[in-house]
Amino acid sequence: MKYIIILGDGMSDEPIAVLGNKTPLQAAQTPYMDMLAGKGKNGLLNTVPDGFSPGSEIANLSVLGYDIPSVYEGRGVLEAASMGVEILPDEVAMRCNLVCIEGEILKNHSAGHIPTAEATELIHFLNEKLGGDQFSFHPGVSYRHVLKIKGGSKNIICTPPHDIPEKPYKPHLIKPGNSDAEYTAEALNKLICASREILTDHPANRKRMAEGKDPANSIWPWSPGYRPNMQRLTDMFPIKSGSVISAVDLIRGIGVYAGLEVIMVEGATGLYDTNYEGKAEAAIEALKQKDFVYLHIEASDEAGHEGDVPLKVKTIEYLDSRIVKPIYEEIKDWDEPVTIAILPDHPTPCAIRTHTRDAVPFLIWHRDIQPDSVQTYDEFAAKEGSYGLLFADQFMKTIFNI
Repeated sequence: MKYIIILGDGMSDEPIAVLGNKTPLQAAQTPYMDMLAGKGKNGLLNTVPDGFSPGSEIANLSVLGYDIPSVYEGRGVLEAASMGVEILPDEVAMRCNLVCIEGEILKNHSAGHIPTAEATELIHFLNEKLGGDQFSFHPGVSYRHVLKIKGGSKNIICTPPHDIPEKPYKPHLIKPGNSDAEYTAEALNKLICASREILTDHPANRKRMAEGKDPANSIWPWSPGYRPNMQRLTDMFPIKSGSVISAVDLIRGIGVYAGLEVIMVEGATGLYDTNYEGKAEAAIEALKQKDFVYLHIEASDEAGHEGDVPLKVKTIEYLDSRIVKPIYEEIKDWDEPVTIAILPDHPTPCAIRTHTRDAVPFLIWHRDIQPDSVQTYDEFAAKEGSYGLLFADQFMKTIFNI
């Protein structure tokens, strides 16, 4: 048996008035996911343990079967692994967003989804002007980057910028979690202020503003941690090899620590315009060579963060027609059977534009499975599934019949 998990990041939602009080999953035309729900078994999965925020790093680690209290060290270290940035024992790594601030308001968490080339120029500029022995900036993809702190404390209280769109930013600046972290928190807040002073007039931002685009006029560091200690998936589950396919450094970094081969797909953007066909083709080719593939699609999450209901519906339909359909049609007649599992990592409701900790719907199908009574794939139909409500690592154990 081979296995593929297709994860539509943030795909789950709540009923929305403009959709006739349906969720985007219910409103979207998803004949292939509905077909697999009808031929397979369904349930709900709680991906966020008590005491943890519903971030993608938490949720994806849970989906992959990790015990969060044992392995979680923030998303900065995970993204650093994807970027090939070494984290030394005396260093803290943080995700470092480029954001847009207007006056006292954090307008958006992504600097208007700044392109990678422009963002890289700004990150190198920040490292030249503000980097040194204590801080170093490392470019990632679009607005997502990494900040390393030498000798810092991870015991600081940070707010993810996607949690506070269109809200005053100052109440959410970094706070110390204990007395030992006071210096780190103060130094990081000074770094944020310094970044605002030098980024606003950078030529790349002047050009963006002249074109009517949001400038990347501040950094926003968050999710600190030290280097994690994670087992390889091949040591945890009955698979010999695996691959991860994603447009974002966070998921690729999880794959690095999980011992998965990271497959890069040209044109994979993390947005609705990502190269769906290329990712589906890469997944099929990976399945021919390996036992396990983790295929991550970011687009629905970004649409949820933007509060864009029609776009979120479109991204779900694209996932169905451009990812699920070609993969199913290719593998359904293979001599070696393939298990397909489909789920989000967490909800990203358009109404609030951030993550929630509600359980997400999942389906599991292979050609010998005995189906339950569910006939459509969505948040409410899954409640009637035969798997019921699972928690964290129970999902992977269910896939592998452990």
